[in-house]
Amino acid sequence: MEYTIQTSVTGEFDDVVDTTIAALEDEGFGVLCDIDIQATLKEKLGEEFRQYRILGACNPPLAYEGLTEEIELGALLPCNVIVYETDDGEVMVSAVDPQQLVGIADNDALDSIATEVNERFERVLSAVTDELGSKSEA
Repeated sequence: MEYTIQTSVTGEFDDVVDTTIAALEDEGFGVLCDIDIQATLKEKLGEEFRQYRILGACNPPLAYEGLTEEIELGALLPCNVIVYETDDGEVMVSAVDPQQLVGIADNDALDSIATEVNERFERVLSAVTDELGSKSEA
C-alpha cells in the first residue's frame, strides 16, 4: 500500500530541508516540530544513521476543520513530511498521503479536507523540485 507522495531532488541535504520548509510555508503549513533522526539515534543509541529529518507540518485552518468533523483526528496530526538520504546518496522528500491517513477515520466528511491537503503537498513537492531540480534531471 502506498502511503506517501514523494520526489527525489538534487542539492545539499540542509538546503533541501530549508527549501521544503519554505514550500510548506507557502502552502499555509507551519512546521510544529523538526526531528533530526540522525542526531537522535546517535545521542540515544550511539548508532550512526543517514541524514533523516521528520517535519511535523500543520495547516491550522484545515486542522481546525478536520478536528471539528472528527475529534480523534488529532491522533493523526500533524502531517509528517520527511527529508532523507537514500543509500545511493539521493535526497528524497516524502509526505504522508493525507487521503490514506484520514481513510483510517472512515468519516466521509474528511474527504474534501484530505483532498485539499493532498493537493497542497503535491504543490510543495513540485515547488521543491522546481527550486532544486529532480535527480533524474541531473
